[in-house]
Amino acid sequence: MGTDIHGFIEVRDRFIDLSEPDDEDEILRWHPAGALDHYYDGRSYYAFGCLFGVRDRTFEPLAPGRGFPEDASRASTRAFREDTDAHSPSWISWGELESAAWDEPAASRVHSRAFEYHRGPDGEWVWYGCGTSDERLAELTKTSLRTVMHADEHWPEGTEWLDGDRLFRISRLTRRQVVPDEEWGDVWTVMKTLAKRHGPDHVRLVVWFDN
Repeated sequence: MGTDIHGFIEVRDRFIDLSEPDDEDEILRWHPAGALDHYYDGRSYYAFGCLFGVRDRTFEPLAPGRGFPEDASRASTRAFREDTDAHSPSWISWGELESAAWDEPAASRVHSRAFEYHRGPDGEWVWYGCGTSDERLAELTKTSLRTVMHADEHWPEGTEWLDGDRLFRISRLTRRQVVPDEEWGDVWTVMKTLAKRHGPDHVRLVVWFDN
């Protein structure tokens, strides 16, 4: 059974309680800016672990187990309570995401399978994936598929194999690789845009998971 992520992008803005006509004081309250599934519909355990410590511990998570915020927006609270399988709620602000060390490599270990890079239009190597062409790497190394599926046990970090416009390398994942803009870019764009107006600590992503 797989694990899925749910949640809302929230923004904290001024609010006047119109039910109290004599009270014109403004307070700050969290409001929903959009459901997460409008911007992200993937299921990457690397990303879940990197961000919130769920299903994977390759990285020290950025915001693990903070719980569901008591001041969450009504939409977030309602959706969370209605999800009977909800677990591992947490949240993270745009300020924290913006300042995260996205190029930090995994501290725990070299990845078990080789990384694949393709040569880009500018001649630079662009990360393509890991374990994406195991059969071809087995041919290049004259070993078995089983061997290359546990490449970290057979070759030291930094070992490379050139295959035309493709390169294989024994390496470590970075946060940017497991939370790529190709998958999370829409989420970051919305949060960044809101932060320009409201401030980085007044925009957050509230999440929970279910199985």
